[in-house]
Amino acid sequence: MNNIAFIGLGNMGSPMAINLVKAGYRVKAFDLITDSLKDFVAAGGEKADSAIDAVRSAEVVISMLPAGEHVYELYNSDNGLLAQLPNGCLVIDSSTIDANTARQVGESAAKLGIDFIDAPVSGGVSGAIQGTLSFIVGGELGCFNRAKPILEAMGKNIFHAGNIGSGQIAKTCNNMLLSVLMAGTAEALQMGIENGLDPKALSDIMLKSSGRNFALEIYNPVPNVMSGTPACNNYKGGFMVDLMNKDLGLAFGVAQDSGSNIPMGKQASVLFNEHANNGNGRLDFSSIFQYYNNN
Repeated sequence: MNNIAFIGLGNMGSPMAINLVKAGYRVKAFDLITDSLKDFVAAGGEKADSAIDAVRSAEVVISMLPAGEHVYELYNSDNGLLAQLPNGCLVIDSSTIDANTARQVGESAAKLGIDFIDAPVSGGVSGAIQGTLSFIVGGELGCFNRAKPILEAMGKNIFHAGNIGSGQIAKTCNNMLLSVLMAGTAEALQMGIENGLDPKALSDIMLKSSGRNFALEIYNPVPNVMSGTPACNNYKGGFMVDLMNKDLGLAFGVAQDSGSNIPMGKQASVLFNEHANNGNGRLDFSSIFQYYNNN
């Protein structure tokens, strides 16, 4: 049985760590916010007093942190975890960060004989709770194969995107597309409503037509059209507008590095940033429907 250290028990990290415990792994976790550990400990996990305490005797370390600077600080700072880990340890970073930081940490890990993969996730909080996340992995194939059984305890779809950093780039491409799809779907539905159409009927029509997409299938942005969505809960829960804006910022960095032209991504960023500036940053990103409804 692998001894796993889990760093970062936020909205995503907590259910991920709990699913590892349910799968039979011994998991010791740390988060700066002590209250974040309550559900994890209640599920049978072990609480650590610090990140260094969490990784003692760990064969695998998983991190789920807000941004690249936090990941770099955790692993690569003067008192970082890489210096504390034994040769042959596997590090899985599931944070959504810039690819360059992932590569920097991966290079440092390799010099110390530590395996590293970047493995950002898609599927949201509900996917984390249900264990149906998609993991998009960047790293050597041998490291990917070593990590796969552990990732399968937390997710349903495990993809190998390429070398270290590739997982982050693939995730960034996906979320940029998601922003465009959600904004476009909300726009089309609002236009239909303003022309006298029932949003449920219009959604059903587009679901069976060429406009079919993720938002229409399982994440409809209009309240009371599809049960169980954030739209039916005042846009609470789910994937915050602020996080979408963070990911669109990462997309700009990727596009700049490669000289890619992303006019649709830029327009989506304008919409989501304006929506956040109107006080909606902590709402689910499907609340972009309100932008059209209010304007």
